[in-house]
Amino acid sequence: MKIGFIGSGQITKAVIEGIINSKLKIAKIYISKRNKKISRNLKAKSKRIIILKDNQEIIDKSSWIFLAVTPDVGNKILYKLKFYKNKMIISFISTINMTQLKKITGLKKNIVRVIPLPPIALCKGPVPIYPPNTKVKKFFDKLGTTVQINNENLSLNFWTTSAMMAPFYEILYTLSNWLVKNGIKKDNAQKYISYLFNALSEDALKYKKNLKKLVKQSQTPGGLNEQAVNDLRKAGFYNLLEKTSNKIIKRLKKSQFN
Repeated sequence: MKIGFIGSGQITKAVIEGIINSKLKIAKIYISKRNKKISRNLKAKSKRIIILKDNQEIIDKSSWIFLAVTPDVGNKILYKLKFYKNKMIISFISTINMTQLKKITGLKKNIVRVIPLPPIALCKGPVPIYPPNTKVKKFFDKLGTTVQINNENLSLNFWTTSAMMAPFYEILYTLSNWLVKNGIKKDNAQKYISYLFNALSEDALKYKKNLKKLVKQSQTPGGLNEQAVNDLRKAGFYNLLEKTSNKIIKRLKKSQFN
């Protein structure tokens, strides 16, 4: 199979790295030269990767086309391109909905929206897919854990929580920086915090259906974890997560359904 990526940003980079590290049998991977640094870096990793100057050429040569540009860029360039009925279109664009994608491409089917995150480079992490599609699911099962969604409106909940990636990394940075301020070397601080939260995340996978129980089990009466979670609750830290999520999904709904 030959695939092509319109857009060569960080998500494209992560997905292609995941493909290279996976068991997927891909003959050619066409990428745009929009981000020269990323495209050249990817090309150096595999002979299967070919940089093309023209986005239409990427579509013409690929059986699957991945739309990996920002919403603003997508609205500017995608209308100018010709898409074909016999090809699969996979969109990573957060604020261009299915109705808009059909209008842009002129297609009625073979369009799927997918929400990949950077850990896909390691073939890890959830990969929400809308609408359900057997072929696309089989593809992304090799790159992570797929979650098929039947309702586009509900899929916005997954786009919303994916926006918590940067806040999560900010927590790691804040805590590692706190260690540095208290005398720990930067490398050791970052290593400790990264491994700590990685271990906690892996442990949480055992409690898929009962995270509330995990919160309780991680505390002892009068202990440090009890103090930490109670102080953060009183400060409104967790309420802010919910409020921020509400603002993000409101923005998504406004951009897609108005």
